[in-house]
Amino acid sequence: MHGRVDEQDSLGASRALIAQLLPDLRAAARLLAPSRPEADDLVQETVLRMLRGLPGFVPPPELAHDPRAALRPWALTILRNTFREGWRRARRERDEREANPPEAEASLVSDQESAHAVRDLARAVAGLPPSMREALMLVAARGLSHEAAAAICGVPVGTMKARLSRARRALAQALAPVNG
Repeated sequence: MHGRVDEQDSLGASRALIAQLLPDLRAAARLLAPSRPEADDLVQETVLRMLRGLPGFVPPPELAHDPRAALRPWALTILRNTFREGWRRARRERDEREANPPEAEASLVSDQESAHAVRDLARAVAGLPPSMREALMLVAARGLSHEAAAAICGVPVGTMKARLSRARRALAQALAPVNG
């Protein structure tokens, strides 16, 4: 009986730590997702997956002394994987729609462009391939080291640096007409 109470206390503390990570998750999701509602959905799905996986989560030995620091990379990895799954699903659905278009499809194309630099940047970031957005989000926006970001993504450090460099170059090119 006593072991069950300790387990519940531990899970409760971990749930509280997940709640503390919500601002980080929201910021990361906002950089990955093209809209705020999609970012909110991404965070919600990430938290659900974390809660389901919490009993099996084992912090790395080097971060065992700091549970929040141990949960953060795990949370960002789950967020990234959830985003990738959604992106692949949306791409499959889009390909399916293009292969079998409905007869009367309403066109929802907007010709309006925002004069605000933040919106221009958001569009430019959304136009990046997911791997570049991810590198930019982890290193430039979240402040992780190249090594930490590479570990989260499961790629070599050189690959992470190359992705980040290409993302920055693509953003500079996309924003050049706006700034020039």
